[in-house]
Amino acid sequence: MPHGEHSHLKAALLAVFVTILWSSSFVLIKIGLKDIPAIIFAGIRYFLAFLILLPLVFLSKERVASVKALSLRDWIKLISLGILFYTFTQGASFIGLSLLPVVMLGIILNFTPFIVTSIGAIILTEKFTKYKLLGLGFFAIGLFFFFYPIDVPRPQLIGILVVVFGLFANSASSILGRSINREQKLHPLVVTTLSMGFGAFLLLIAGFIKSGFPALSLKNWLIILQLSVLNTALAFTLWNRSLRILHASESSIINNTMLFQVAVLGWIFLDEAMTVRQIIGMVIAGCGAIVAQIRYSKKD
Repeated sequence: MPHGEHSHLKAALLAVFVTILWSSSFVLIKIGLKDIPAIIFAGIRYFLAFLILLPLVFLSKERVASVKALSLRDWIKLISLGILFYTFTQGASFIGLSLLPVVMLGIILNFTPFIVTSIGAIILTEKFTKYKLLGLGFFAIGLFFFFYPIDVPRPQLIGILVVVFGLFANSASSILGRSINREQKLHPLVVTTLSMGFGAFLLLIAGFIKSGFPALSLKNWLIILQLSVLNTALAFTLWNRSLRILHASESSIINNTMLFQVAVLGWIFLDEAMTVRQIIGMVIAGCGAIVAQIRYSKKD
């Protein structure tokens, strides 16, 4: 195998490994939520990850210099990104997981690319291609199969509303994050670390006000450490390394396989079985999300 193909395969396998870590987060969070209130749980996870990533920022003189050169406008953007992606999106995801099966949360979050594209078409003048339309059609059919007949218990309905709020916050954060990265002023590690620190700090404050700091067992700390160290800090580093080689379409498609991974892990570890109709709906929705990424393959 030529060296280039070997490097490409290695990057793809690395990206798949990262998605497995991220998928396992759903299961670990679901288990941890039995003992830890959702908002403070999210705050502890991401603030600890922020503390792990922060030294990496200061290891580079270039990154430190870029932080010192930030304008007030840049800080406002980073703080806004932290609020949108961590305080709102991750806070909503943790609350949603306390009320919903993991695969239901995964399906709703897979709608993000379509909202991002719609907003991007307006703000960033990006085209809404036929592949996006076709993918959206498949996704809508998949949702119909998964949720039909519509008979959602009240706690799950509240969970869905919370996650939908997080979905729009996540979509807005994607647009803002792309806008920040387009300017190429800051290394992605700096953007992630600073925005994560501010967003996680707000989660900690909100969680502490609502429920106080919980008494954590050894099991709880092990779950938090894995989520913070492996599933956040390490996963972010490995994902960015894979992006140096993979095309945008490839990384997007690999990322979309998380829906199926989450379903399998939820069935194995949480005993969250699905009906045949729900499985069909999930597969159709997942294929729709993948089809929506095809347009990039000719241009990357």
